[in-house]
Amino acid sequence: MTSSPAELMRSNLLEVFDEPDANRRAAVIAANYSDDVLWHEPDRIIHGRKEFEIRAAELRAEHPDWVFRPAGPASELDDIGHLGFRYGPPDQPPVVSGMDIARTRDGVIIELYTIVTDIRQLS
Repeated sequence: MTSSPAELMRSNLLEVFDEPDANRRAAVIAANYSDDVLWHEPDRIIHGRKEFEIRAAELRAEHPDWVFRPAGPASELDDIGHLGFRYGPPDQPPVVSGMDIARTRDGVIIELYTIVTDIRQLS
């Protein structure tokens, strides 16, 4: 069964970036991303599924207790998916807000763009 761009966006946020278990995260990455996926972060481009997996693990390790939450419903237009996100300590205002936009093909993400729209300073 092929996943829609909106389903892939929800999975990208909650089953990859909000997943603490490395084995579960790796399985979702293997199922939902092309071998040669490109991930455009604000300060770098990640090439390939293995590098994607490594970078996702690094982000989880930076703030292991923080959580990602959708900032509304995922949307799609043709092969493009979009989902806003909030990231920070649970039960507190988000520290980071942004959006992920993905190009998909044949039920997998082939290119992901992460755009940070706001960063709140921690006191």
